[in-house]
Amino acid sequence: ESANAPIFGVDLNGMVTEWNQKAAEISAFPKQETIGKNLVQNFIEPDYRLSVAEVLKNALAGNETANFEFVLKSKYGHTFTVLLNATTRRDGKGEITGVVGVGQDITELNQALAQSKRVADDLTRLIDTANAPIFGIDTAGKVTEWNAKASSLLGYSKDEAIGQHLVQRFITEEFKESVDEVLASALIGKETANFELPMFTKFGE
Repeated sequence: ESANAPIFGVDLNGMVTEWNQKAAEISAFPKQETIGKNLVQNFIEPDYRLSVAEVLKNALAGNETANFEFVLKSKYGHTFTVLLNATTRRDGKGEITGVVGVGQDITELNQALAQSKRVADDLTRLIDTANAPIFGIDTAGKVTEWNAKASSLLGYSKDEAIGQHLVQRFITEEFKESVDEVLASALIGKETANFELPMFTKFGE
């Protein structure tokens, strides 16, 4: 009852038999308003009803489901994303009597992931449209990022540059050693500012 995770139970007909404090807290439905009501029809968002009903049906047949994601709706119209483990409930004789669902509210986690993706997408667009050549390398010195300005200045498309060794492929011979040192320092956290980077173009300029 006091677990810090939403827990609900349903009987063989999908009617709510258990509804703990955490389920009541996130849904705003107190236990007395849920007991005896159909879980799927009353508390699951329409887009998820078929899939949740299938998970419950499987659990009632003894086939349990772990880490199933669905959207629970609150009394006041808010929605919460829940990661669910559906476990078959049995009586003392081993007969199936219902399903117990133990969930985890991952609404904030999903929002944070969505925000991180938006920031990453914005950064990718910024890099690609910047009015300066921008490149990135991995720990082996291979190109991982190559923006549009780098392509226009050097003549190499992003596809041609990705995976190539930056120093060996794009830096003029007399500067390879110094550029290698700058990149090696950056890879251990020692950054360098205003370092001139002599590169040659696809056409030998």
